[in-house]
Amino acid sequence: MPFPRASKALTRFTVLDLTRVRAGPTCARQLADWGANVIKIEAPPGPEEPMGGPREGSDFQNLHRNKRSVTLNLKAPEGLAAFKRMVKKADVVVENFRPGVKKRLGIDYKALARINPRLVYASISGFGQDGPYADRPGFDQIAQGMGGLMSITGLPGNGPVRVGIPVADLSAGLFAALGILVALLEREKSGKGQQIATSLLQAQIFMLDFQAARFLVEGEVAQQAGNNHPTNIPTGVFKTRDGYINIAASGQRMWERLCRALDAEPLLHKPEYRTAAARSDNRDALTADMESHLKNRSSAEWVDRLNQAGVPCGPIYSIAEVFADPQVRHLGMAQSVSGNGKGKGKGKGKGKGKGKGKGKLRLVGQPVSLSRTPSRLAVRPPEAGEHTDAVLKEFGFSAREIAALHKAGAV
Repeated sequence: MPFPRASKALTRFTVLDLTRVRAGPTCARQLADWGANVIKIEAPPGPEEPMGGPREGSDFQNLHRNKRSVTLNLKAPEGLAAFKRMVKKADVVVENFRPGVKKRLGIDYKALARINPRLVYASISGFGQDGPYADRPGFDQIAQGMGGLMSITGLPGNGPVRVGIPVADLSAGLFAALGILVALLEREKSGKGQQIATSLLQAQIFMLDFQAARFLVEGEVAQQAGNNHPTNIPTGVFKTRDGYINIAASGQRMWERLCRALDAEPLLHKPEYRTAAARSDNRDALTADMESHLKNRSSAEWVDRLNQAGVPCGPIYSIAEVFADPQVRHLGMAQSVSGNGKGKGKGKGKGKGKGKGKGKLRLVGQPVSLSRTPSRLAVRPPEAGEHTDAVLKEFGFSAREIAALHKAGAV
């Protein structure tokens, strides 16, 4: 039975995924979720658990759905030879080794491009493929700090604050996936592959967006602003009778709508709030005046009232409340997938199923939809080496060659 694909969009592409931790697996997940034949190349099972927790944990499950797993020992001559043989038929290799490691293994871009000139080779690192920090180990929080994000996050005067998600890791993975797709499109014209590279540091700096532009263009160094938007005022978190809501009312027309919805028309005539510049200069007083009106109703009442008035606003949810929201449910962001229940392999790469085929697993779906070739959660993440024999057979290995690889401990 053929391996189910998550979409029809990228089924013509085969991806060899050498990555681990988060940025690299995020990149490969994007390709797998759109139907690419993503083969996760793993070391034969050992005592170490994957970064992010056990294989059965929620983090691993969410990162590695829609992929197959092959175990190969790239440090063994037989395993390395088998991998290079697979490269001949692959379209993409994704890796996040430090630059020196892949050269020592003989799987750097130059080495693999000699085997397959059409290969698109994607490298994700902490700080870049060259330069003074190239060999440093990379980690999301380090990139958040060096990329400036922590200096503008948190309440003023309380010290730097890490963002609550691994934004540098995730962004680097998404940018790498975008780079791969661009390179594959270009290959259709030139017939040639190429190396694409990104890093956690580059991705984090790019994600600074307008804050970076404020410095580069205007010389302004942004500071912490807490829950307040740094430039659009009043935009931020405001206290109501029973909690807090977000309100975004930048611009004169929106400010006027807000005041009328709050039954606070006198604020329109106060000189300190008459212009955007004045509201910026008197932000704290403005917040206090708004909250003196907001305390009269509940958060739910204000969200309904302000939306009816055309003022952007919304509740501040816990994650449980996010997935209970009717719009989120309508968008289908939580999707279910059944286990394949197979787990059939041979030798050290058995990957025996552990009851995963029973029941449903809910994971986060893709945030973009395509009308003809949508993405879906097709299969749960594989057991280590679950598809070793089947995949090697697809790449032209005979039963005798596969058996020899098992005997040598290369798979």
